[in-house]
Amino acid sequence: MLGERILVGPHTFHEDTFYEYFEPYRHPEAHFDIWGGIGLETFDEDLEIVRQMNPEYVWTVVDGECGSGQWIAPGIRYIDRICYLVTREPHKWIDLGFRIPHSLSSLTPLGLRRQVTQLKRLIAEATSLQASSE
Repeated sequence: MLGERILVGPHTFHEDTFYEYFEPYRHPEAHFDIWGGIGLETFDEDLEIVRQMNPEYVWTVVDGECGSGQWIAPGIRYIDRICYLVTREPHKWIDLGFRIPHSLSSLTPLGLRRQVTQLKRLIAEATSLQASSE
């Protein structure tokens, strides 16, 4: 089941929800300072780190199609990639997308709570489906 998408999606959320729930962090062996210090580059030593990690904890920041902004997507992608992110929580191969708005807008505290609650439900459902298929 590794790399297989479960739960029909895509499920789209704001980037604030990604940071709140998945808790991205700077990998201790990162060689470059990208994406506010928490990103891994798409080449050299950083790419080797990404390839050695459990892909359920790796995300790719990608450019959207036709100027639709940037997105944070689960797994290791190679097309339109900007950098990789590593998180403390796994994505469970849910078809997720976190939109990075062009403007510096953030969710309200209530909006963030609502999106995190919705995301937690999806993660719980994915965990249950994975457990029942084993």
